[in-house]
Amino acid sequence: MSKLKVVLSLFLISILFVFTACSSGETPTPTTSAEPTATVDSGAQKETPAEPAVADKGITLGLSLSTLNNPFFVTLKEGAEAAAAEAGVKLIVVDAQDDPAKEATNIEDLIQKGVDALLINPTDSDAIVPSIQKANQAGIPVFTIDRGANGGDIVSHIASDNVAGGAMAAKFLCDAIGGSGKVVELEGIAGTSAARDRGQGFDDYMSANCSGAEIVAKQTANFNRAEGLSVFENILQAQPDVTAVFAHNDEMILGAIEAAKAAGVTGITFVGFDAVDDAVAAVEAGDLAATVAQQPDQIGALGVETAIAALNGETVPDYIPVDLALVK
Repeated sequence: MSKLKVVLSLFLISILFVFTACSSGETPTPTTSAEPTATVDSGAQKETPAEPAVADKGITLGLSLSTLNNPFFVTLKEGAEAAAAEAGVKLIVVDAQDDPAKEATNIEDLIQKGVDALLINPTDSDAIVPSIQKANQAGIPVFTIDRGANGGDIVSHIASDNVAGGAMAAKFLCDAIGGSGKVVELEGIAGTSAARDRGQGFDDYMSANCSGAEIVAKQTANFNRAEGLSVFENILQAQPDVTAVFAHNDEMILGAIEAAKAAGVTGITFVGFDAVDDAVAAVEAGDLAATVAQQPDQIGALGVETAIAALNGETVPDYIPVDLALVK
Protein backbone atom coordinates (compact mmCIF):
# COMPACT_ATOMS: atom_id res chain seq x y z
CA MET A 1 0.00 0.00 0.00
CA SER A 2 1.37 3.37 -0.96
CA LYS A 3 1.81 6.19 1.56
CA LEU A 4 -0.99 8.16 -0.11
CA LYS A 5 -3.49 5.34 0.39
CA VAL A 6 -2.53 5.00 4.08
CA VAL A 7 -3.01 8.73 4.69
CA LEU A 8 -6.43 8.74 2.99
CA SER A 9 -7.57 5.73 5.01
CA LEU A 10 -6.57 7.35 8.31
CA PHE A 11 -8.37 10.59 7.33
CA LEU A 12 -11.62 8.76 6.52
CA ILE A 13 -11.47 6.82 9.81
CA SER A 14 -11.08 10.10 11.77
CA ILE A 15 -14.11 11.68 10.06
CA LEU A 16 -16.23 8.59 10.78
CA PHE A 17 -15.24 8.69 14.47
CA VAL A 18 -16.24 12.36 14.89
CA PHE A 19 -19.62 11.82 13.17
CA THR A 20 -20.44 8.81 15.37
CA ALA A 21 -19.69 10.71 18.60
CA CYS A 22 -21.82 13.75 17.64
CA SER A 23 -24.86 11.67 16.73
CA SER A 24 -24.87 9.41 19.80
CA GLY A 25 -27.79 11.41 21.51
CA GLU A 26 -26.03 11.76 24.87
CA THR A 27 -26.85 14.91 26.83
CA PRO A 28 -24.09 16.52 28.87
CA THR A 29 -24.58 16.37 32.60
CA PRO A 30 -25.31 19.86 34.10
CA THR A 31 -22.53 21.22 36.22
CA THR A 32 -24.89 23.19 38.55
CA SER A 33 -27.74 21.86 40.66
CA ALA A 34 -31.26 23.35 40.77
CA GLU A 35 -33.93 23.40 43.48
CA PRO A 36 -36.56 20.70 42.98
CA THR A 37 -39.73 21.94 41.20
CA ALA A 38 -43.14 21.08 42.65
CA THR A 39 -45.36 19.01 40.44
CA VAL A 40 -48.69 20.60 39.44
CA ASP A 41 -51.72 18.40 38.84
CA SER A 42 -53.30 19.78 35.69
CA GLY A 43 -56.67 18.38 36.76
CA ALA A 44 -56.74 20.13 40.16
CA GLN A 45 -59.04 23.17 40.57
CA LYS A 46 -57.65 26.37 42.01
CA GLU A 47 -59.25 27.10 45.39
CA THR A 48 -61.66 30.08 45.19
CA PRO A 49 -61.85 32.65 48.01
CA ALA A 50 -64.70 32.20 50.52
CA GLU A 51 -67.84 34.25 49.83
CA PRO A 52 -68.33 37.30 52.09
CA ALA A 53 -70.79 36.90 54.94
CA VAL A 54 -73.20 39.26 53.16
CA ALA A 55 -73.43 38.91 49.41
CA ASP A 56 -73.44 42.14 47.41
CA LYS A 57 -76.65 42.23 45.42
CA GLY A 58 -75.54 45.38 43.61
CA ILE A 59 -78.43 47.45 45.03
CA THR A 60 -77.93 50.80 46.75
CA LEU A 61 -80.81 52.43 48.63
CA GLY A 62 -80.95 56.00 49.92
CA LEU A 63 -82.78 56.72 53.18
CA SER A 64 -83.62 60.38 53.87
CA LEU A 65 -84.80 60.96 57.44
CA SER A 66 -86.38 64.14 58.78
CA THR A 67 -84.25 64.05 61.93
CA LEU A 68 -82.04 61.77 63.98
CA ASN A 69 -82.56 63.97 67.03
CA ASN A 70 -85.62 61.88 67.87
CA PRO A 71 -85.41 58.33 69.27
CA PHE A 72 -88.28 57.24 67.04
CA PHE A 73 -86.32 57.91 63.86
CA VAL A 74 -83.13 56.46 65.31
CA THR A 75 -85.02 53.20 65.85
CA LEU A 76 -86.51 53.44 62.35
CA LYS A 77 -82.99 53.84 60.92
CA GLU A 78 -81.74 50.83 62.87
CA GLY A 79 -84.60 48.70 61.55
CA ALA A 80 -83.78 49.77 57.99
CA GLU A 81 -80.07 49.08 58.47
CA ALA A 82 -80.76 45.61 59.87
CA ALA A 83 -83.00 44.74 56.92
CA ALA A 84 -80.44 46.07 54.42
CA ALA A 85 -77.64 44.06 56.02
CA GLU A 86 -79.72 40.90 55.98
CA ALA A 87 -80.60 41.41 52.31
CA GLY A 88 -77.01 42.23 51.36
CA VAL A 89 -77.75 45.69 49.94
CA LYS A 90 -76.07 49.04 50.57
CA LEU A 91 -78.00 51.69 52.52
CA ILE A 92 -76.99 55.37 52.59
CA VAL A 93 -78.69 57.31 55.43
CA VAL A 94 -78.92 61.11 55.48
CA ASP A 95 -80.33 63.40 58.19
CA ALA A 96 -82.34 66.53 57.26
CA GLN A 97 -82.30 67.86 60.84
CA ASP A 98 -85.95 68.93 60.40
CA ASP A 99 -84.93 71.37 57.64
CA PRO A 100 -86.82 71.00 54.30
CA ALA A 101 -84.02 72.81 52.42
CA LYS A 102 -81.40 70.45 53.84
CA GLU A 103 -83.57 67.47 52.97
CA ALA A 104 -83.80 68.72 49.36
CA THR A 105 -80.01 68.99 49.22
CA ASN A 106 -79.58 65.53 50.75
CA ILE A 107 -81.91 63.97 48.20
CA GLU A 108 -80.17 65.76 45.33
CA ASP A 109 -76.89 64.22 46.56
CA LEU A 110 -78.45 60.76 46.69
CA ILE A 111 -79.77 61.17 43.15
CA GLN A 112 -76.28 62.20 41.99
CA LYS A 113 -74.84 59.11 43.66
CA GLY A 114 -77.16 57.03 41.47
CA VAL A 115 -79.04 55.17 44.19
CA ASP A 116 -81.42 52.51 42.89
CA ALA A 117 -84.33 53.62 45.09
CA LEU A 118 -85.15 56.36 47.59
CA LEU A 119 -86.85 55.93 50.97
CA ILE A 120 -88.06 59.35 52.11
CA ASN A 121 -89.37 60.48 55.48
CA PRO A 122 -90.45 64.04 54.61
CA THR A 123 -89.91 67.00 56.90
CA ASP A 124 -92.77 68.71 55.05
CA SER A 125 -95.33 66.95 52.85
CA ASP A 126 -95.51 69.85 50.37
CA ALA A 127 -91.87 70.97 50.34
CA ILE A 128 -90.69 67.45 49.53
CA VAL A 129 -92.63 67.27 46.23
CA PRO A 130 -89.98 68.89 43.95
CA SER A 131 -87.34 66.47 45.28
CA ILE A 132 -89.59 63.50 44.57
CA GLN A 133 -90.24 64.82 41.07
CA LYS A 134 -86.47 65.08 40.44
CA ALA A 135 -86.11 61.45 41.48
CA ASN A 136 -89.00 60.54 39.18
CA GLN A 137 -87.25 62.29 36.27
CA ALA A 138 -84.05 60.39 37.06
CA GLY A 139 -85.96 57.11 36.93
CA ILE A 140 -85.40 56.40 40.64
CA PRO A 141 -88.41 54.81 42.40
CA VAL A 142 -89.53 56.60 45.56
CA PHE A 143 -91.05 55.15 48.73
CA THR A 144 -92.31 57.28 51.63
CA ILE A 145 -92.00 56.04 55.20
CA ASP A 146 -93.89 57.14 58.32
CA ARG A 147 -94.84 60.46 56.71
CA GLY A 148 -96.44 60.92 53.31
CA ALA A 149 -95.95 63.41 50.47
CA ASN A 150 -98.54 65.59 48.76
CA GLY A 151 -97.24 65.02 45.24
CA GLY A 152 -94.84 63.20 42.95
CA ASP A 153 -94.97 59.55 41.93
CA ILE A 154 -94.73 57.27 44.96
CA VAL A 155 -94.42 53.51 44.56
CA SER A 156 -95.54 52.72 48.11
CA HIS A 157 -96.16 54.41 51.46
CA ILE A 158 -95.15 52.48 54.59
CA ALA A 159 -96.55 53.90 57.82
CA SER A 160 -98.82 53.45 60.78
CA ASP A 161 -102.45 54.52 60.34
CA ASN A 162 -102.00 57.87 62.05
CA VAL A 163 -105.66 58.83 61.80
CA ALA A 164 -106.61 55.62 63.60
CA GLY A 165 -103.84 56.26 66.13
CA GLY A 166 -105.16 59.75 66.86
CA ALA A 167 -108.63 58.33 67.40
CA MET A 168 -107.21 55.63 69.68
CA ALA A 169 -105.53 58.30 71.81
CA ALA A 170 -108.74 60.36 71.91
CA LYS A 171 -110.86 57.44 73.05
CA PHE A 172 -108.48 56.64 75.88
CA LEU A 173 -108.22 60.29 76.96
CA CYS A 174 -111.99 60.83 76.84
CA ASP A 175 -112.63 57.74 78.95
CA ALA A 176 -109.88 58.72 81.40
CA ILE A 177 -111.41 62.15 82.10
CA GLY A 178 -114.98 60.87 82.20
CA GLY A 179 -116.00 62.65 79.02
CA SER A 180 -115.53 66.22 80.24
CA GLY A 181 -112.79 68.71 81.02
CA LYS A 182 -110.33 71.11 79.45
CA VAL A 183 -108.00 69.50 76.93
CA VAL A 184 -104.77 70.76 75.36
CA GLU A 185 -103.45 69.43 72.03
CA LEU A 186 -99.74 69.80 71.26
CA GLU A 187 -99.30 69.56 67.51
CA GLY A 188 -96.35 68.29 65.48
CA ILE A 189 -94.52 70.08 62.69
CA ALA A 190 -97.00 71.92 60.49
CA GLY A 191 -97.12 70.41 57.03
CA THR A 192 -96.20 66.87 58.04
CA SER A 193 -98.68 64.11 57.32
CA ALA A 194 -98.13 62.67 60.80
CA ALA A 195 -99.24 65.90 62.50
CA ARG A 196 -102.16 66.32 60.13
CA ASP A 197 -103.42 62.74 60.40
CA ARG A 198 -102.96 62.31 64.15
CA GLY A 199 -104.67 65.63 64.73
CA GLN A 200 -107.52 64.69 62.42
CA GLY A 201 -108.09 61.34 64.15
CA PHE A 202 -107.98 62.94 67.57
CA ASP A 203 -110.18 65.95 66.76
CA ASP A 204 -112.78 63.95 64.84
CA TYR A 205 -113.21 61.47 67.67
CA MET A 206 -113.37 64.16 70.34
CA SER A 207 -116.00 66.20 68.49
CA ALA A 208 -118.14 63.16 67.71
CA ASN A 209 -117.78 61.17 70.92
CA CYS A 210 -116.54 63.44 73.71
CA SER A 211 -118.68 66.58 73.44
CA GLY A 212 -118.36 67.29 77.16
CA ALA A 213 -114.64 67.98 76.73
CA GLU A 214 -113.33 71.26 75.35
CA ILE A 215 -110.04 71.67 73.49
CA VAL A 216 -108.93 74.96 75.05
CA ALA A 217 -105.52 75.20 73.38
CA LYS A 218 -103.99 73.75 70.24
CA GLN A 219 -100.41 74.75 69.53
CA THR A 220 -97.41 73.31 67.70
CA ALA A 221 -94.29 72.25 69.56
CA ASN A 222 -92.66 70.79 66.41
CA PHE A 223 -92.30 67.23 67.72
CA ASN A 224 -89.59 68.54 70.06
CA ARG A 225 -89.28 67.87 73.82
CA ALA A 226 -87.78 71.26 74.72
CA GLU A 227 -90.51 73.04 72.78
CA GLY A 228 -93.13 70.84 74.38
CA LEU A 229 -91.89 72.04 77.77
CA SER A 230 -91.82 75.74 76.91
CA VAL A 231 -95.11 75.73 75.00
CA PHE A 232 -96.95 73.95 77.78
CA GLU A 233 -95.42 76.27 80.39
CA ASN A 234 -97.07 79.17 78.58
CA ILE A 235 -100.37 77.33 78.17
CA LEU A 236 -100.47 76.53 81.90
CA GLN A 237 -100.22 80.21 82.74
CA ALA A 238 -103.32 80.88 80.67
CA GLN A 239 -105.12 77.61 81.48
CA PRO A 240 -104.08 76.52 85.01
CA ASP A 241 -107.00 74.10 85.31
CA VAL A 242 -106.13 71.84 82.35
CA THR A 243 -107.62 68.35 82.67
CA ALA A 244 -105.70 66.49 79.97
CA VAL A 245 -103.03 66.88 77.29
CA PHE A 246 -102.60 64.96 74.05
CA ALA A 247 -99.41 65.41 72.05
CA HIS A 248 -98.76 64.22 68.50
CA ASN A 249 -95.58 62.51 69.69
CA ASP A 250 -93.90 61.40 72.91
CA GLU A 251 -91.11 63.96 72.83
CA MET A 252 -93.63 66.81 73.21
CA ILE A 253 -95.67 65.05 75.88
CA LEU A 254 -92.55 64.30 77.91
CA GLY A 255 -91.66 67.99 77.76
CA ALA A 256 -95.19 68.89 78.90
CA ILE A 257 -94.90 66.51 81.85
CA GLU A 258 -91.66 68.26 82.89
CA ALA A 259 -93.38 71.64 82.66
CA ALA A 260 -96.25 70.48 84.88
CA LYS A 261 -93.83 69.10 87.45
CA ALA A 262 -91.83 72.33 87.47
CA ALA A 263 -95.04 74.31 87.98
CA GLY A 264 -96.21 71.97 90.75
CA VAL A 265 -99.37 71.09 88.82
CA THR A 266 -100.79 67.61 89.37
CA GLY A 267 -103.81 65.62 88.29
CA ILE A 268 -103.39 66.09 84.53
CA THR A 269 -103.91 63.10 82.22
CA PHE A 270 -101.11 63.00 79.64
CA VAL A 271 -101.36 60.94 76.44
CA GLY A 272 -98.58 60.62 73.87
CA PHE A 273 -97.82 58.91 70.59
CA ASP A 274 -94.93 56.64 69.44
CA ALA A 275 -94.10 54.58 72.58
CA VAL A 276 -90.41 55.48 72.57
CA ASP A 277 -88.40 54.04 75.46
CA ASP A 278 -88.63 57.17 77.64
CA ALA A 279 -92.39 57.28 77.18
CA VAL A 280 -92.85 53.62 78.09
CA ALA A 281 -90.74 54.25 81.21
CA ALA A 282 -92.96 57.26 82.01
CA VAL A 283 -96.07 55.05 81.71
CA GLU A 284 -94.51 52.54 84.08
CA ALA A 285 -93.65 55.35 86.50
CA GLY A 286 -97.23 56.67 86.42
CA ASP A 287 -96.31 60.05 84.89
CA LEU A 288 -97.76 59.30 81.44
CA ALA A 289 -101.23 57.79 81.25
CA ALA A 290 -100.79 56.18 77.83
CA THR A 291 -98.97 56.33 74.52
CA VAL A 292 -99.91 54.95 71.12
CA ALA A 293 -97.28 52.40 70.17
CA GLN A 294 -95.88 52.39 66.69
CA GLN A 295 -93.17 50.01 65.52
CA PRO A 296 -90.52 52.26 63.97
CA ASP A 297 -88.07 49.39 63.50
CA GLN A 298 -90.71 47.57 61.48
CA ILE A 299 -91.48 50.68 59.44
CA GLY A 300 -87.79 50.99 58.52
CA ALA A 301 -87.41 47.29 57.77
CA LEU A 302 -90.58 47.15 55.68
CA GLY A 303 -89.42 50.20 53.73
CA VAL A 304 -86.19 48.45 52.74
CA GLU A 305 -87.90 45.12 52.02
CA THR A 306 -90.57 46.80 49.89
CA ALA A 307 -88.01 48.75 47.86
CA ILE A 308 -85.98 45.59 47.18
CA ALA A 309 -89.11 43.69 46.15
CA ALA A 310 -90.12 46.45 43.72
CA LEU A 311 -86.61 46.63 42.24
CA ASN A 312 -86.78 42.88 41.68
CA GLY A 313 -89.91 43.34 39.61
CA GLU A 314 -92.48 42.38 42.23
CA THR A 315 -95.78 44.22 42.55
CA VAL A 316 -96.04 45.98 45.92
CA PRO A 317 -99.08 47.61 47.59
CA ASP A 318 -99.55 51.37 47.35
CA TYR A 319 -99.90 51.52 51.13
CA ILE A 320 -98.46 49.16 53.72
CA PRO A 321 -99.88 49.78 57.22
CA VAL A 322 -97.96 48.92 60.38
CA ASP A 323 -99.98 47.84 63.41
CA LEU A 324 -100.63 50.17 66.35
CA ALA A 325 -101.28 49.39 70.00
CA LEU A 326 -101.97 51.37 73.18
CA VAL A 327 -99.39 51.25 75.98
CA LYS A 328 -101.01 52.16 79.29
